[in-house]
Amino acid sequence: MIAKYLSFSISIAFISWIVGMLINAFLRKTDFYAKYLNHLNFIKSETLNKVIGMHFFKWVVKNTFFKFFNQKLKVKNKVEKSDLVKLRAEMTTSEIDHLIAFIFVTCFALGAFYNFKFKSAGIMMLINVFMNLYPSLLQQENKRRIDKFINKF
Repeated sequence: MIAKYLSFSISIAFISWIVGMLINAFLRKTDFYAKYLNHLNFIKSETLNKVIGMHFFKWVVKNTFFKFFNQKLKVKNKVEKSDLVKLRAEMTTSEIDHLIAFIFVTCFALGAFYNFKFKSAGIMMLINVFMNLYPSLLQQENKRRIDKFINKF
């Protein structure tokens, strides 16, 4: 029974990525995106990032098949300021894609919770945190690091 919930949760998480990209494509053309979404920063503390396991998640992304997912988020050996600005923009896009996807899956989980399918909702949110929330938080952490480099130029 858990395998059924797990496979559904993983499937809905992958579908949520597409939904996130589609909705974000429309949002990028708005002033709201430039004013607010471009500068989101939920966790500013490096200590809190370590407590929630971001260093482990970063290792997983760098050393497993996940590293092949978004090839635009790679840094070359010789980097100029314009490259960093483009990289930051790509990270923002990826971050917002994942946040929208997180909200999308959360709606499904709330529906399952409302229908007293607590196990399904719990597994769905667990998968959602690791497949949507953590990638978004990782992009925010990386954007902060890039902003330091951009300010040095």
